[in-house]
Amino acid sequence: MKPRLVVLLLCASLLAAVQARAKTILPDACGDDGVKFEVSTLKNQPAPAPPPAGSAQIIFVEEQNARASFHLVTVRYGVDGNWAGANYGDSYFVVNVTPGVHHLCVNAQGDKKAVGVTSFTAEAGKVYYYEASTTVTRSGGGMVTTHGPGGTTSTGMANGTINKTFDFNQLSEDEGKYRIKAWKLATWKTGK
Repeated sequence: MKPRLVVLLLCASLLAAVQARAKTILPDACGDDGVKFEVSTLKNQPAPAPPPAGSAQIIFVEEQNARASFHLVTVRYGVDGNWAGANYGDSYFVVNVTPGVHHLCVNAQGDKKAVGVTSFTAEAGKVYYYEASTTVTRSGGGMVTTHGPGGTTSTGMANGTINKTFDFNQLSEDEGKYRIKAWKLATWKTGK
């Protein structure tokens, strides 16, 4: 075989390997990074129906700071390696799951570094409320913006690189029901 052809084939195989790796950078609990969500929200929706017999239910709740528009991002939630849905702003959505261990992921769409994971064991007939708290920091300076449980926010200004991280918080039943009543139901279209 000619040396140029060997080099060309080698480069093509390396490119395919790099592209395959790029799709698997997110944790296993997430979905394919190529899946993008376009989220809409609906006000004043009735409370979700309870989980079907033999199932459990996860309600993903998102609270974002609407006063600072750069904080409003599409937040994707994965369950066991597939995206289950997304929120935008103060919104929620519902997923029914089988009883057993489930691995959850949260990710700011388009940002492979802004990701959080957790796992839990679901029991039939139970409803679980999960919120992803977002922490935004700016390295090389003093600006810190934190959005956590209960809507706590802290902000300051400085130069540097913005870093976002997520942590899952399991909400109490009372807090979860309040959020559903006060927030909007998220619906979406997906694409690649």
